[in-house]
Amino acid sequence: MRQIRNIGIFAHVDAGKTTLSEQILSYAGVIRTPGSVDSGTAHTDNLPVERRRGISVKSTCVSFDYKDVRINLIDTPGHVDFSAEVERSMWALDGAVLVVSAVEGVQAQTEVLFGAMREQNIPLLFFINKTDREGADVSAVKTQIERMLTKRIVDPSDTEALSELICGERDELLERYLNGEQFTKAFLDENLAELTGRGCAFPVFCGSALRGEGVGALLDGVVSYLPPPRTGDELCGVVFAAVQDKNLGRGVWVRLYGGSLQNREAVTVDAGEDPVSGEAKQVIHKITQICDASLSPVGRISAGEIGIVYGLGEVRIGQVLGNAEPTDRNIRPGQLRTPLITVQVIPSDPGKMEELRRACEILSGEDPLLEVQYVRAVNQLHLCVMGTIQLEIVGELLSTRFGLEVTFGAPAIIYKETVSSVCEGFAAYTMPKPCWAVLRFVIEPAPRGSGVRFSSEVPVRKIMACYQHQVEQALPYALNQGRLGWQVTDVNIRLVDGEHHLVHTHPLDFMVATPMAIHDGLQSGGSTLLEPILAARFILPNEQVGRVINDVIAMRGEALESVCDGERTILNALIPVSSSLDYSVDLAAFTSGRGTMSVRLHGYRECPVELGATAERRSVDPLDTGKYILTVRGAMDGEIFRLD
Repeated sequence: MRQIRNIGIFAHVDAGKTTLSEQILSYAGVIRTPGSVDSGTAHTDNLPVERRRGISVKSTCVSFDYKDVRINLIDTPGHVDFSAEVERSMWALDGAVLVVSAVEGVQAQTEVLFGAMREQNIPLLFFINKTDREGADVSAVKTQIERMLTKRIVDPSDTEALSELICGERDELLERYLNGEQFTKAFLDENLAELTGRGCAFPVFCGSALRGEGVGALLDGVVSYLPPPRTGDELCGVVFAAVQDKNLGRGVWVRLYGGSLQNREAVTVDAGEDPVSGEAKQVIHKITQICDASLSPVGRISAGEIGIVYGLGEVRIGQVLGNAEPTDRNIRPGQLRTPLITVQVIPSDPGKMEELRRACEILSGEDPLLEVQYVRAVNQLHLCVMGTIQLEIVGELLSTRFGLEVTFGAPAIIYKETVSSVCEGFAAYTMPKPCWAVLRFVIEPAPRGSGVRFSSEVPVRKIMACYQHQVEQALPYALNQGRLGWQVTDVNIRLVDGEHHLVHTHPLDFMVATPMAIHDGLQSGGSTLLEPILAARFILPNEQVGRVINDVIAMRGEALESVCDGERTILNALIPVSSSLDYSVDLAAFTSGRGTMSVRLHGYRECPVELGATAERRSVDPLDTGKYILTVRGAMDGEIFRLD
């Protein structure tokens, strides 16, 4: 089997990541001339919107051979609005290159990406880019990396530093080194590869992607120091992206960690749980076509390879085909960033609302964090997005791909809520017959960021185990909108009492009763509004630090530590999303473009309702008992068990 390297290239926006990808393809002989991001000719920017705007929106996989090694290279977006794309790409990788600008140095997204890759146990190399630019300071950037990311960086061409790093890991080597032994370069490289694979060393390369300088050394480093994929015989594949082909239909990008997939093979796909029995539902799909990472039909991919598989239906992004154990990755969407704003999408032709909804659901299928919410009562469609850049891209995709012209309402912040005090919630769903489900919950406030925890103290003689499972299944629906209209979080919910009836209980009665009891408790316990808070990192001219600190305070934020780094200052702060949506524009204006701001979600904190907002209810209120029960039982139009 040929040698493979599955690698990704990551960076803070504008650090030169896509330019580096183009130079790598040129150096490897894949393309004659490197494309340009600014001119819209980058080969890794395939979408028309990417070429027009000069910004990477989707992760792109390109395959090529270099020194008898097959390299599958994934170029990822740099803008924070597309962090979900970046995160999903990590599920497919065995190694990575983290690009850092020699001028701007370590930036906020650089820190986020490094931390995420360490959590995923992804070995990586650093490439310090833009060494040809005025103001470039490689030595200072290395110091920044050591101070802010890791001290275990090393220049592979510096044999003395390399020897010291390697000998520091093994006492017998240290003794030989201190006795004056000179190790061969091959010996040092072999040991550096082993340390890099374990995340104990991070080789650093330098150059200018724009001029193609340092690209060859970096590629040699990818082959020499990043590990090949670990493979197994048992099927294990991660679905990390989706595409739509006009002839083949929906396809999904799959990274195989074990086994193989081939055309016409039947694959069993997990389709969730049955709401009545609680048993896992599975659907069998037959593969219709497989393409490799270069988009060529191959009919088969094996362990260690990446390809597009058609015919798996609506298999979810993040789903593991087969046994998940060999992946060695934390497959959990939303770790880098989650949607923070919601907007109404308004079609220019009101008669195309259903067509617009279907188009948005297709885009959501390709990006699970692009949440679609449809308010049936008022025929409105809303999207949850990361930020305004992503929103502009969605508008262009709806126009160019689906032929739908839309406008967007004013962005609104996505708040959350929690219960204010310990409370009890009760529901007795016993009329109209046949039905019988009695529930009593105790709902308690929990620490910020703890989410929802459920436990039951009720014996199965009072509520059968299958019905208690239904209660747990219904909780996400019950908590999707609280009394203020936002998702309920940071609560501990205990089922403390209840009963079923041997004759009258219908299989779905406890799913119907759970929202009634939960909302009874939420109403008695009161609601606390929670607003999203950003961890902001400013890089500022020294003379502007005072103004930005005052602005942070005016935004109801908190200035944290600041570090002076020559002619600039790095300031960290916490700021509410609601008061800082447009601040990056203001910052660029009053600093003449010399100040930058990067953000990530820090968490949620309490907020007075008058400073926040409530949300319109998207389904029947469970406390409007008569209307709610009629709706659930199909006597009125609508479906209660939907998250939209």
